[in-house]
Amino acid sequence: MTGLWGDGGPYQAWVAFLRRWAALEPVDPATLPALPEEQWDGDTWARLGEHLGAALGTRLTAWAEHLVRALNEARDEFSYGRELAQARTGLHTIRALAAHPGLPEDLRSTLTEIVDGQITQVQGQLEQSLDDEARRGADPRLVERRRRTLRDNALTVTLTAPPPGMPSTDGTTPSGAWSYDPAAPPRRRIVPG
Repeated sequence: MTGLWGDGGPYQAWVAFLRRWAALEPVDPATLPALPEEQWDGDTWARLGEHLGAALGTRLTAWAEHLVRALNEARDEFSYGRELAQARTGLHTIRALAAHPGLPEDLRSTLTEIVDGQITQVQGQLEQSLDDEARRGADPRLVERRRRTLRDNALTVTLTAPPPGMPSTDGTTPSGAWSYDPAAPPRRRIVPG
């Protein structure tokens, strides 16, 4: 075996997947080949790391922009909480790529740590914006109600809870039937007349 591939091999498979995934095209991460650490030299891993970072960054940015718009449009606490809960589906998708079993363990750990840091940062920014509202003179009861909704539906739950439909550590399977990835392209709905 020469080590040469006519189709670009595993590297090209990952790069093509990452480009499509970042563009929100339908792709299946289960089709990605495993990448043993000894497969490439440091420069190749650095280039793949740049592709991974760019794809994760693009998806996180799209996710955050959608979340901000959705939260700004929320009319009540239920709507606000629903948007936070649904936003976690997008985070699970992003975290799943960062922790893909086909990547070497040290790269998975690094990527997951970066993504988790971003999730924690967004949660902190949302809480900080409530502090800012209180300082600007907003009704303290409304601010505290919103803060409770934010904490009850924390984005940081994705750091410890399994994605919807996956078994948790206690063996139960949380329902995710109404959840969706808010950064995904809209799906067509048929409403009977």
